[in-house]
Amino acid sequence: MSDRRRRRPRAVTESPLSERWRPTYRERAVLAGWNTAGDETSLDELAALADTAGAEPVGRLVQKRTEPDPATFLGRGKLDELHAMVHGLDAGLVVFDEELTPAQLRNVEERLGVKVVDRTALILDIFSQHARSREGKAQVELAQLNYLLPRLRGWGEAMSRLGGGIGTRGPGETKLEVDRQHINRRLTKLRRDLAGLTRARRVKRAGRERSRVPQISLVGYTNAGKSTLMNALTQAGVLVADQLFATLDPTVRRLKLPGGRRATISDTVGFVRKLPHDLVEAFRSTLEEVALASLILHVADASAEDVEEQVAAVRDVLAEIGAGGIPEVLVLNKMDLLSDVDRARAGRRHPEGVPASALRGEGLDPLLERVEAALPRPPIEVELLVPYERQDVVARLYREAEVIAAEPNTTGTSVRARVREDQLAWAGGFAVRPVSRRSRLG
Repeated sequence: MSDRRRRRPRAVTESPLSERWRPTYRERAVLAGWNTAGDETSLDELAALADTAGAEPVGRLVQKRTEPDPATFLGRGKLDELHAMVHGLDAGLVVFDEELTPAQLRNVEERLGVKVVDRTALILDIFSQHARSREGKAQVELAQLNYLLPRLRGWGEAMSRLGGGIGTRGPGETKLEVDRQHINRRLTKLRRDLAGLTRARRVKRAGRERSRVPQISLVGYTNAGKSTLMNALTQAGVLVADQLFATLDPTVRRLKLPGGRRATISDTVGFVRKLPHDLVEAFRSTLEEVALASLILHVADASAEDVEEQVAAVRDVLAEIGAGGIPEVLVLNKMDLLSDVDRARAGRRHPEGVPASALRGEGLDPLLERVEAALPRPPIEVELLVPYERQDVVARLYREAEVIAAEPNTTGTSVRARVREDQLAWAGGFAVRPVSRRSRLG
Protein backbone atom coordinates (compact mmCIF):
# COMPACT_ATOMS: atom_id res chain seq x y z
CA MET A 1 0.00 0.00 0.00
CA SER A 2 1.40 3.39 -0.98
CA ASP A 3 2.13 6.15 1.52
CA ARG A 4 -0.56 8.30 -0.04
CA ARG A 5 -3.17 5.60 0.46
CA ARG A 6 -2.11 5.06 4.06
CA ARG A 7 -2.49 8.77 4.75
CA ARG A 8 -6.02 8.86 3.32
CA PRO A 9 -8.48 9.42 6.19
CA ARG A 10 -11.33 7.01 6.69
CA ALA A 11 -14.89 8.10 6.14
CA VAL A 12 -16.75 8.75 9.35
CA THR A 13 -20.13 7.25 10.08
CA GLU A 14 -21.61 10.05 12.16
CA SER A 15 -24.28 12.36 10.83
CA PRO A 16 -22.90 15.44 9.05
CA LEU A 17 -24.74 17.45 11.69
CA SER A 18 -22.41 16.11 14.41
CA GLU A 19 -18.73 16.95 14.90
CA ARG A 20 -17.21 16.81 11.45
CA TRP A 21 -13.98 15.20 10.37
CA ARG A 22 -11.24 17.64 9.61
CA PRO A 23 -8.55 16.90 7.02
CA THR A 24 -5.03 16.56 8.37
CA TYR A 25 -3.40 17.18 4.99
CA ARG A 26 -3.89 19.57 2.10
CA GLU A 27 -4.98 18.06 -1.18
CA ARG A 28 -2.93 19.12 -4.20
CA ALA A 29 -5.37 20.67 -6.67
CA VAL A 30 -5.31 21.90 -10.25
CA LEU A 31 -7.77 24.67 -11.12
CA ALA A 32 -9.53 24.67 -14.49
CA GLY A 33 -11.91 27.04 -16.25
CA TRP A 34 -12.76 28.82 -19.45
CA ASN A 35 -13.44 32.37 -20.55
CA THR A 36 -13.57 34.32 -23.76
CA ALA A 37 -10.23 36.01 -23.06
CA GLY A 38 -8.35 32.88 -22.04
CA ASP A 39 -6.68 34.57 -19.04
CA GLU A 40 -6.22 33.11 -15.56
CA THR A 41 -7.46 36.08 -13.52
CA SER A 42 -10.89 34.45 -13.25
CA LEU A 43 -9.26 31.67 -11.22
CA ASP A 44 -7.91 33.95 -8.49
CA GLU A 45 -11.11 33.73 -6.47
CA LEU A 46 -11.34 29.98 -7.11
CA ALA A 47 -7.82 29.63 -5.69
CA ALA A 48 -8.93 31.47 -2.54
CA LEU A 49 -11.96 29.20 -2.26
CA ALA A 50 -9.82 26.10 -2.67
CA ASP A 51 -7.38 27.35 -0.05
CA THR A 52 -10.24 27.99 2.38
CA ALA A 53 -11.55 24.47 1.79
CA GLY A 54 -8.15 22.97 2.63
CA ALA A 55 -6.56 22.41 -0.78
CA GLU A 56 -3.21 23.55 -2.11
CA PRO A 57 -3.59 24.92 -5.65
CA VAL A 58 -0.54 23.72 -7.58
CA GLY A 59 -1.57 24.45 -11.17
CA ARG A 60 -3.99 26.31 -13.41
CA LEU A 61 -5.44 25.75 -16.84
CA VAL A 62 -7.81 28.05 -18.72
CA GLN A 63 -9.29 27.46 -22.16
CA LYS A 64 -10.26 30.32 -24.42
CA ARG A 65 -13.60 29.54 -26.03
CA THR A 66 -17.04 31.09 -26.42
CA GLU A 67 -18.86 28.37 -24.46
CA PRO A 68 -17.92 25.14 -22.65
CA ASP A 69 -17.94 21.77 -24.37
CA PRO A 70 -21.29 20.09 -23.62
CA ALA A 71 -19.71 16.66 -23.00
CA THR A 72 -16.45 17.40 -21.16
CA PHE A 73 -16.58 21.17 -20.42
CA LEU A 74 -13.08 21.56 -21.93
CA GLY A 75 -12.23 20.61 -25.48
CA ARG A 76 -10.43 17.31 -26.16
CA GLY A 77 -7.02 18.95 -26.58
CA LYS A 78 -7.26 20.97 -23.38
CA LEU A 79 -8.56 17.93 -21.51
CA ASP A 80 -5.47 15.99 -22.60
CA GLU A 81 -3.31 18.93 -21.48
CA LEU A 82 -5.13 18.95 -18.13
CA HIS A 83 -4.53 15.20 -17.75
CA ALA A 84 -0.81 15.67 -18.28
CA MET A 85 -0.67 18.60 -15.86
CA VAL A 86 -2.57 16.77 -13.12
CA HIS A 87 -0.37 13.69 -13.19
CA GLY A 88 2.81 15.67 -13.79
CA LEU A 89 2.14 17.73 -10.65
CA ASP A 90 1.03 14.67 -8.65
CA ALA A 91 -2.35 16.32 -7.97
CA GLY A 92 -5.29 14.28 -6.73
CA LEU A 93 -8.00 16.89 -7.27
CA VAL A 94 -9.25 19.07 -10.12
CA VAL A 95 -11.52 22.02 -9.35
CA PHE A 96 -13.60 23.59 -12.13
CA ASP A 97 -14.67 27.24 -11.96
CA GLU A 98 -18.23 26.46 -13.12
CA GLU A 99 -20.93 24.02 -12.13
CA LEU A 100 -20.58 20.86 -14.20
CA THR A 101 -23.53 18.80 -15.38
CA PRO A 102 -23.69 15.20 -14.08
CA ALA A 103 -22.59 13.91 -17.49
CA GLN A 104 -19.65 16.35 -17.68
CA LEU A 105 -18.55 15.38 -14.19
CA ARG A 106 -18.64 11.67 -15.02
CA ASN A 107 -16.84 12.09 -18.35
CA VAL A 108 -14.09 14.30 -16.97
CA GLU A 109 -13.43 12.01 -13.99
CA GLU A 110 -13.18 9.00 -16.29
CA ARG A 111 -10.67 10.81 -18.52
CA LEU A 112 -8.52 12.32 -15.77
CA GLY A 113 -8.56 9.42 -13.32
CA VAL A 114 -8.68 11.75 -10.28
CA LYS A 115 -11.39 13.32 -8.18
CA VAL A 116 -13.16 16.27 -9.84
CA VAL A 117 -15.30 18.87 -8.07
CA ASP A 118 -16.93 21.98 -9.47
CA ARG A 119 -17.30 25.46 -8.00
CA THR A 120 -20.68 24.64 -6.46
CA ALA A 121 -19.40 21.54 -4.65
CA LEU A 122 -16.40 23.53 -3.40
CA ILE A 123 -18.55 26.30 -1.93
CA LEU A 124 -20.90 23.77 -0.35
CA ASP A 125 -17.90 22.05 1.20
CA ILE A 126 -16.72 25.32 2.77
CA PHE A 127 -20.20 25.97 4.12
CA SER A 128 -20.25 22.45 5.59
CA GLN A 129 -17.03 23.17 7.47
CA HIS A 130 -18.19 26.54 8.84
CA ALA A 131 -21.81 25.92 9.83
CA ARG A 132 -22.24 25.99 13.60
CA SER A 133 -25.89 26.49 14.51
CA ARG A 134 -28.56 23.82 14.08
CA GLU A 135 -30.27 25.93 11.42
CA GLY A 136 -27.04 26.62 9.55
CA LYS A 137 -26.08 22.94 9.47
CA ALA A 138 -29.54 21.93 8.26
CA GLN A 139 -29.49 24.61 5.54
CA VAL A 140 -26.09 23.47 4.28
CA GLU A 141 -27.08 19.80 4.26
CA LEU A 142 -30.27 20.63 2.38
CA ALA A 143 -28.25 22.42 -0.32
CA GLN A 144 -25.73 19.57 -0.48
CA LEU A 145 -28.40 16.92 -0.93
CA ASN A 146 -30.20 18.93 -3.60
CA TYR A 147 -26.86 19.16 -5.42
CA LEU A 148 -26.12 15.45 -4.93
CA LEU A 149 -29.49 14.04 -5.96
CA PRO A 150 -29.26 14.51 -9.77
CA ARG A 151 -25.66 13.24 -9.71
CA LEU A 152 -26.36 9.82 -8.20
CA ARG A 153 -26.95 8.15 -11.55
CA GLY A 154 -23.90 9.80 -13.07
CA TRP A 155 -21.58 8.61 -10.29
CA GLY A 156 -23.07 5.14 -9.82
CA GLU A 157 -20.45 2.93 -8.23
CA ALA A 158 -18.16 5.95 -7.97
CA MET A 159 -20.13 7.02 -4.90
CA SER A 160 -17.41 5.14 -3.01
CA ARG A 161 -15.19 8.16 -3.79
CA LEU A 162 -16.88 9.90 -0.87
CA GLY A 163 -14.17 8.68 1.46
CA GLY A 164 -12.77 12.05 2.52
CA GLY A 165 -11.41 15.33 1.29
CA ILE A 166 -12.79 18.36 -0.53
CA GLY A 167 -16.21 17.88 -2.06
CA THR A 168 -16.92 14.86 0.13
CA ARG A 169 -17.82 16.31 3.53
CA GLY A 170 -21.44 16.43 4.59
CA PRO A 171 -24.11 14.03 3.44
CA GLY A 172 -21.66 11.80 1.62
CA GLU A 173 -20.11 10.79 4.94
CA THR A 174 -23.36 9.46 6.41
CA LYS A 175 -23.47 6.49 3.97
CA LEU A 176 -21.19 5.57 1.12
CA GLU A 177 -24.01 3.70 -0.62
CA VAL A 178 -26.73 6.29 -0.15
CA ASP A 179 -29.65 5.90 -2.57
CA ARG A 180 -32.24 8.23 -4.00
CA GLN A 181 -35.02 7.17 -1.61
CA HIS A 182 -32.84 7.80 1.40
CA ILE A 183 -31.92 11.27 0.13
CA ASN A 184 -35.55 12.11 -0.58
CA ARG A 185 -36.55 11.04 2.94
CA ARG A 186 -33.74 13.11 4.39
CA LEU A 187 -34.73 16.12 2.26
CA THR A 188 -38.31 15.87 3.53
CA LYS A 189 -37.14 15.80 7.15
CA LEU A 190 -34.73 18.71 6.63
CA ARG A 191 -37.43 20.84 5.03
CA ARG A 192 -39.77 20.06 7.92
CA ASP A 193 -37.09 20.90 10.51
CA LEU A 194 -36.17 24.12 8.73
CA ALA A 195 -39.83 25.12 8.54
CA GLY A 196 -40.00 24.89 12.34
CA LEU A 197 -36.78 26.86 12.75
CA THR A 198 -38.06 29.44 10.28
CA ARG A 199 -41.24 29.90 12.33
CA ALA A 200 -39.15 30.45 15.46
CA ARG A 201 -37.02 33.01 13.60
CA ARG A 202 -40.13 34.80 12.40
CA VAL A 203 -41.52 34.96 15.95
CA LYS A 204 -38.32 36.65 17.12
CA ARG A 205 -38.37 39.00 14.14
CA ALA A 206 -42.04 39.85 14.79
CA GLY A 207 -41.10 40.88 18.30
CA ARG A 208 -38.50 43.29 16.95
CA GLU A 209 -40.97 44.58 14.38
CA ARG A 210 -43.60 45.25 17.06
CA SER A 211 -41.08 47.40 18.90
CA ARG A 212 -40.60 49.26 15.59
CA VAL A 213 -36.87 49.49 16.20
CA PRO A 214 -35.15 50.05 12.82
CA GLN A 215 -33.39 46.96 11.50
CA ILE A 216 -30.05 47.21 9.70
CA SER A 217 -28.55 44.31 7.73
CA LEU A 218 -24.82 44.04 7.10
CA VAL A 219 -24.19 42.57 3.67
CA GLY A 220 -21.19 42.35 1.42
CA TYR A 221 -18.85 40.16 -0.54
CA THR A 222 -17.28 37.36 1.45
CA ASN A 223 -14.21 38.47 3.44
CA ALA A 224 -15.03 42.16 2.96
CA GLY A 225 -14.83 42.77 6.72
CA LYS A 226 -18.49 42.61 7.78
CA SER A 227 -17.83 40.77 11.03
CA THR A 228 -14.95 43.09 11.91
CA LEU A 229 -17.23 46.08 11.34
CA MET A 230 -19.98 44.43 13.40
CA ASN A 231 -17.54 44.01 16.30
CA ALA A 232 -16.26 47.58 15.95
CA LEU A 233 -19.78 49.04 16.07
CA THR A 234 -21.33 46.81 18.75
CA GLN A 235 -18.54 44.82 20.46
CA ALA A 236 -20.52 41.73 19.41
CA GLY A 237 -17.61 39.30 19.62
CA VAL A 238 -18.41 37.77 16.22
CA LEU A 239 -15.85 35.33 14.81
CA VAL A 240 -13.37 37.12 12.56
CA ALA A 241 -11.15 35.10 10.22
CA ASP A 242 -9.17 35.98 7.10
CA GLN A 243 -10.96 33.38 5.00
CA LEU A 244 -14.02 33.13 2.80
CA PHE A 245 -17.43 32.42 4.36
CA ALA A 246 -16.18 32.60 7.96
CA THR A 247 -19.66 33.75 9.02
CA LEU A 248 -22.70 31.62 8.21
CA ASP A 249 -24.95 32.03 11.23
CA PRO A 250 -26.50 35.51 11.54
CA THR A 251 -25.84 37.54 14.68
CA VAL A 252 -28.21 40.32 15.81
CA ARG A 253 -27.08 43.11 18.15
CA ARG A 254 -28.36 46.50 19.29
CA LEU A 255 -26.73 49.61 17.90
CA LYS A 256 -26.84 53.09 19.43
CA LEU A 257 -26.81 55.91 16.89
CA PRO A 258 -25.31 59.38 17.50
CA GLY A 259 -28.70 61.08 17.94
CA GLY A 260 -29.78 58.59 20.61
CA ARG A 261 -31.91 56.34 18.42
CA ARG A 262 -31.59 52.59 18.81
CA ALA A 263 -31.47 50.09 15.97
CA THR A 264 -30.71 46.41 15.53
CA ILE A 265 -27.92 45.30 13.24
CA SER A 266 -27.46 41.77 11.90
CA ASP A 267 -24.41 40.16 10.35
CA THR A 268 -25.13 37.82 7.43
CA VAL A 269 -23.40 35.28 5.23
CA GLY A 270 -21.08 36.78 2.65
CA PHE A 271 -21.98 36.77 -1.01
CA VAL A 272 -19.84 35.66 -3.92
CA ARG A 273 -20.04 35.60 -7.69
CA LYS A 274 -21.91 32.59 -9.05
CA LEU A 275 -23.33 31.76 -5.61
CA PRO A 276 -24.97 28.31 -6.00
CA HIS A 277 -28.71 28.56 -6.53
CA ASP A 278 -29.36 25.65 -4.14
CA LEU A 279 -27.50 27.55 -1.45
CA VAL A 280 -29.56 30.70 -1.95
CA GLU A 281 -32.74 28.62 -1.73
CA ALA A 282 -31.59 26.76 1.40
CA PHE A 283 -30.60 30.02 3.15
CA ARG A 284 -33.69 31.89 2.00
CA SER A 285 -35.20 32.01 5.52
CA THR A 286 -31.96 33.55 6.82
CA LEU A 287 -31.76 35.97 3.92
CA GLU A 288 -35.31 37.11 4.70
CA GLU A 289 -33.68 39.13 7.48
CA VAL A 290 -32.04 41.19 4.74
CA ALA A 291 -35.19 41.53 2.62
CA LEU A 292 -37.14 42.93 5.60
CA ALA A 293 -34.49 45.35 6.84
CA SER A 294 -35.02 49.09 7.13
CA LEU A 295 -31.52 49.75 5.78
CA ILE A 296 -28.75 47.75 4.15
CA LEU A 297 -25.18 48.45 5.23
CA HIS A 298 -23.18 47.23 2.22
CA VAL A 299 -19.54 46.55 3.15
CA ALA A 300 -17.06 46.50 0.26
CA ASP A 301 -13.35 45.71 0.35
CA ALA A 302 -11.88 48.89 -1.10
CA SER A 303 -8.48 47.20 -1.43
CA ALA A 304 -9.77 44.48 -3.77
CA GLU A 305 -8.73 44.89 -7.40
CA ASP A 306 -12.21 43.86 -8.57
CA VAL A 307 -14.18 45.86 -6.01
CA GLU A 308 -16.62 47.13 -8.66
CA GLU A 309 -17.41 43.56 -9.72
CA GLN A 310 -17.85 42.51 -6.09
CA VAL A 311 -20.27 45.38 -5.40
CA ALA A 312 -22.26 44.45 -8.51
CA ALA A 313 -22.35 40.77 -7.50
CA VAL A 314 -23.75 41.64 -4.06
CA ARG A 315 -26.41 43.86 -5.56
CA ASP A 316 -27.38 41.07 -7.96
CA VAL A 317 -27.98 38.71 -5.01
CA LEU A 318 -29.93 41.42 -3.17
CA ALA A 319 -32.19 41.79 -6.19
CA GLU A 320 -32.64 38.00 -6.34
CA ILE A 321 -33.89 37.83 -2.74
CA GLY A 322 -36.18 40.84 -3.12
CA ALA A 323 -34.00 43.37 -1.29
CA GLY A 324 -32.96 45.47 -4.26
CA GLY A 325 -35.20 48.42 -3.36
CA ILE A 326 -34.11 48.82 0.28
CA PRO A 327 -32.10 51.98 1.10
CA GLU A 328 -28.36 51.26 1.13
CA VAL A 329 -25.25 52.80 2.68
CA LEU A 330 -22.02 51.67 1.01
CA VAL A 331 -18.98 51.27 3.27
CA LEU A 332 -15.55 51.35 1.60
CA ASN A 333 -13.77 49.18 4.14
CA LYS A 334 -10.04 48.38 4.48
CA MET A 335 -9.04 51.89 3.41
CA ASP A 336 -5.98 51.54 5.66
CA LEU A 337 -4.53 49.13 3.07
CA LEU A 338 -4.57 51.79 0.34
CA SER A 339 -2.12 54.54 -0.49
CA ASP A 340 -3.29 58.16 -0.56
CA VAL A 341 -3.54 58.01 -4.35
CA ASP A 342 -5.62 54.82 -4.27
CA ARG A 343 -7.85 56.26 -1.55
CA ALA A 344 -8.61 59.26 -3.72
CA ARG A 345 -9.27 56.99 -6.69
CA ALA A 346 -11.68 54.84 -4.64
CA GLY A 347 -13.52 57.98 -3.52
CA ARG A 348 -13.95 59.13 -7.11
CA ARG A 349 -15.21 55.72 -8.24
CA HIS A 350 -17.69 55.45 -5.37
CA PRO A 351 -18.57 59.00 -4.26
CA GLU A 352 -21.59 57.62 -2.38
CA GLY A 353 -19.36 55.38 -0.24
CA VAL A 354 -18.19 56.08 3.30
CA PRO A 355 -14.44 55.40 3.69
CA ALA A 356 -13.59 53.37 6.78
CA SER A 357 -11.27 50.85 8.37
CA ALA A 358 -13.18 48.55 10.70
CA LEU A 359 -9.95 46.95 11.90
CA ARG A 360 -8.47 50.28 13.00
CA GLY A 361 -11.74 51.92 13.98
CA GLU A 362 -11.34 54.69 11.42
CA GLY A 363 -14.36 56.44 9.89
CA LEU A 364 -16.92 54.89 12.23
CA ASP A 365 -18.40 58.19 13.47
CA PRO A 366 -19.12 59.54 9.95
CA LEU A 367 -20.51 56.10 9.08
CA LEU A 368 -22.95 56.11 11.99
CA GLU A 369 -24.05 59.63 11.08
CA ARG A 370 -24.71 58.50 7.50
CA VAL A 371 -26.64 55.46 8.79
CA GLU A 372 -28.80 57.60 11.06
CA ALA A 373 -29.57 60.02 8.24
CA ALA A 374 -30.49 57.16 5.89
CA LEU A 375 -32.86 55.37 8.27
CA PRO A 376 -36.58 56.09 7.86
CA ARG A 377 -37.66 58.80 10.32
CA PRO A 378 -40.81 58.72 12.45
CA PRO A 379 -43.37 60.99 10.70
CA ILE A 380 -44.78 63.15 13.54
CA GLU A 381 -42.87 65.79 15.49
CA VAL A 382 -44.13 66.45 19.03
CA GLU A 383 -43.20 68.62 22.01
CA LEU A 384 -43.71 66.87 25.35
CA LEU A 385 -43.43 67.74 29.02
CA VAL A 386 -42.86 64.52 30.94
CA PRO A 387 -43.15 64.74 34.79
CA TYR A 388 -40.16 63.51 36.74
CA GLU A 389 -42.17 60.62 38.15
CA ARG A 390 -42.69 59.33 34.57
CA GLN A 391 -39.12 59.24 33.37
CA ASP A 392 -39.89 55.76 32.06
CA VAL A 393 -41.62 57.57 29.17
CA VAL A 394 -38.43 59.52 28.38
CA ALA A 395 -36.44 56.30 28.44
CA ARG A 396 -38.95 54.68 26.08
CA LEU A 397 -38.77 57.64 23.72
CA TYR A 398 -35.01 57.25 23.52
CA ARG A 399 -35.44 53.54 22.94
CA GLU A 400 -38.21 53.51 20.34
CA ALA A 401 -38.57 57.03 18.89
CA GLU A 402 -36.22 59.75 17.70
CA VAL A 403 -35.42 62.26 20.42
CA ILE A 404 -34.35 65.58 18.88
CA ALA A 405 -33.78 67.51 22.13
CA ALA A 406 -34.38 67.00 25.84
CA GLU A 407 -33.75 69.27 28.82
CA PRO A 408 -34.97 69.37 32.43
CA ASN A 409 -37.10 72.19 33.84
CA THR A 410 -38.91 72.87 37.10
CA THR A 411 -41.77 70.39 36.59
CA GLY A 412 -40.30 67.69 34.37
CA THR A 413 -38.34 66.98 31.21
CA SER A 414 -39.10 68.93 28.05
CA VAL A 415 -38.70 66.63 25.05
CA ARG A 416 -38.90 67.32 21.34
CA ALA A 417 -39.15 64.07 19.45
CA ARG A 418 -40.37 62.41 16.29
CA VAL A 419 -42.82 59.57 16.83
CA ARG A 420 -45.09 57.27 14.86
CA GLU A 421 -48.86 57.37 14.94
CA ASP A 422 -49.10 54.30 17.20
CA GLN A 423 -46.67 55.84 19.73
CA LEU A 424 -49.04 58.74 20.37
CA ALA A 425 -51.16 56.33 22.43
CA TRP A 426 -48.61 56.44 25.26
CA ALA A 427 -46.67 59.63 24.44
CA GLY A 428 -49.40 61.99 23.18
CA GLY A 429 -50.84 62.57 26.65
CA PHE A 430 -47.73 64.54 27.57
CA ALA A 431 -47.90 66.87 24.57
CA VAL A 432 -47.69 70.58 25.48
CA ARG A 433 -49.68 71.52 22.35
CA PRO A 434 -52.12 69.66 20.13
CA VAL A 435 -50.42 67.27 17.73
CA SER A 436 -50.70 68.46 14.16
CA ARG A 437 -50.93 65.65 11.60
CA ARG A 438 -49.78 68.18 9.02
CA SER A 439 -46.30 67.85 10.46
CA ARG A 440 -46.12 64.28 9.21
CA LEU A 441 -43.41 63.51 6.68
CA GLY A 442 -43.78 60.73 4.07
